[in-house]
Amino acid sequence: MTETTAFDWRSFLLKWSGEWADSLGEGEARSEEQKAARLARWLGLPPAPEERIAAMEERLGRRMPPSYREFLKVSDGWREAGGSVSLLAGTADAHWHEDESGLAENFAYLDEDIEPGERRQADVWRRGLRLDVESDMTYVLLDPEDVDEDGEWAVVTWAGWWGDSPRRHASFLEFMRDMHRQFHSLRARRSDGEPVFANDTTHELDALVEQARLKALRGDWEEAGKALDEAKEYGRPRAAGLRDQIRRLLGQTYMMYFEDLVTDARYAPELLPPLVAEHAAHSYRADSTLEFQLRGADDELVASAYAMLGDVRNGTYRYTPAGPFGEAVERARELARWADTDAAWRTLMDALPLWEPLGPDHLAPLGWLADPVLGQLLTPERGRELLSTPRGGQTGAAPGPVAGTDDPAGLAWLAEPDPGNKRTSYRFVLVEGVEPGELPGRLADGDAEEDGGADGAGGGPVLNAPMTLWDAHRARHEGQREFSSYDDRALVAVGRAGAGWSFAFDSEPAPFGGQRFVSPAAAASGGTRAVVVWSGLRAWHGTPFFHLSVAQDGIEDYAFTFADGEVRRSGDIPPSLDPDRFFGAGADGVEAERSLLEAVSEQFGARLPRHALTQGRLHTFVTRSWTRPPRDGEGYAVIQLSWPAEQVALPVDGKLAAADEPGHG
Repeated sequence: MTETTAFDWRSFLLKWSGEWADSLGEGEARSEEQKAARLARWLGLPPAPEERIAAMEERLGRRMPPSYREFLKVSDGWREAGGSVSLLAGTADAHWHEDESGLAENFAYLDEDIEPGERRQADVWRRGLRLDVESDMTYVLLDPEDVDEDGEWAVVTWAGWWGDSPRRHASFLEFMRDMHRQFHSLRARRSDGEPVFANDTTHELDALVEQARLKALRGDWEEAGKALDEAKEYGRPRAAGLRDQIRRLLGQTYMMYFEDLVTDARYAPELLPPLVAEHAAHSYRADSTLEFQLRGADDELVASAYAMLGDVRNGTYRYTPAGPFGEAVERARELARWADTDAAWRTLMDALPLWEPLGPDHLAPLGWLADPVLGQLLTPERGRELLSTPRGGQTGAAPGPVAGTDDPAGLAWLAEPDPGNKRTSYRFVLVEGVEPGELPGRLADGDAEEDGGADGAGGGPVLNAPMTLWDAHRARHEGQREFSSYDDRALVAVGRAGAGWSFAFDSEPAPFGGQRFVSPAAAASGGTRAVVVWSGLRAWHGTPFFHLSVAQDGIEDYAFTFADGEVRRSGDIPPSLDPDRFFGAGADGVEAERSLLEAVSEQFGARLPRHALTQGRLHTFVTRSWTRPPRDGEGYAVIQLSWPAEQVALPVDGKLAAADEPGHG
């Protein structure tokens, strides 16, 4: 016997009817049918005998699905099915719809290439069995062509105010269960003065929510999430706010509002930042929608939210919790801003058992997600690790190592295609024994351009505030009015490159100018060693190339450049880096790139942080040019932009002349 045929319909329907009767306010039962149903505590109708069901099936030409058949034996129809169906059909009223609603034409836009399930949604209006008798612009159809292994027909519902595709329920039983949940959800949002909606079901669900809260704090977030999902569907208080905390750490931001918890002054310091940050991430949203999400909040909290929105947009918001966990947050931020995201994450996880919730409905630290430096640390794997870690005074088994949370070792990951398939050329400088904040003094001019921030050393070139590489490039070019074909000053992100090394990385280098290229290795190596790598083996345009140079104490030790199928070399190159090992006849450029990066990493013990460079926010600065100035007789172009006109200037006898002057095309 299947679960659907074994279901106790009578107990379920009696419970629903009693809950409905007890929930009615004074005068809410208006019709005679409602008054009689309230008095009888029964929303159903008399049961249908087998012969009546058989007659119905003969009339319709089909045997009814099991769960609908069993329902009819208990009640030959149903009143108040959810919020918009006031009467559901029994044996006499069920009939083939045959598109009497005209909805088939509404879904005629679906073409021949759609999935079979979508095609069923379009055709159900012609073949479905209609069950709604009295409703508020709502249609309920049993689909005789969407049948499971137990013979159950799917139920398709659609309401005029949805504006989207029909909703599907696996069976009539699942539809009725969902309508019971919908009834509960609507009744749970009662206004002041109406009867308190409390019954055995609400008591059981509220106890389930409390159990889920404790499970979540012990690290059993999956079971907690299932319980909270069920309670949320019944509209139970707390369930949605608790569930959203789990969802957010899993990277799920759609319809994430934390409900009533975010407007509670106790929880706002932790729940408001991720809500505001999600709003800021979607600049097309009007700022007034933020206030809508905070409906019910007092004026002070709303004002705080808008002030926080400005900080988040400016990249100046800082997450500063109290206590030992707050101290760990500061250490983690310092690690993360210099690209050591693995160590930053471990610092947070080691301190998580010390974290204290702001109240009984606070499941995990969340304010850090809005911090421009710390927020970059979140990945789906790390979110699951955090949720699996006991915290907030609860005990449990700590999670084992979570795969995919740490960066790959070394440099070889640069040879792998990135998700956007955009990293075809890159260059970087490694400097030994110096801090990242010292790199501008080694690689930039004294009057290097600044885009914000104040992390330089000794009043020289400064580092920009941490930001994504995309934002850094955009900020650099805002207002730029002059571009030169010989000036190749790189915008580089900086950080730590493993034990004893710092890096400066350029993700969008200019085209490689082999004849005028000047490696910055010598200038960067005063009193130490420096390594320069520039790869364009997978570049979309131009000749594939690869450059490596190593310098010590201001003097270049060795270097080689592969371009045009040939290798130019200088100095005593170690055997492990000999270009002949990588660029022999018929060598594959991608494999050569990977092997070279592995060899460089092994030779110097350095690495680059993938997560920080692809997803994070790092300090940046602009280097001095990677090309030498032009010599006598060498041409170059300077493009000067003016508003509203543009002027292209070319060098003529050492002077700039407008491109539209006679003789200068």
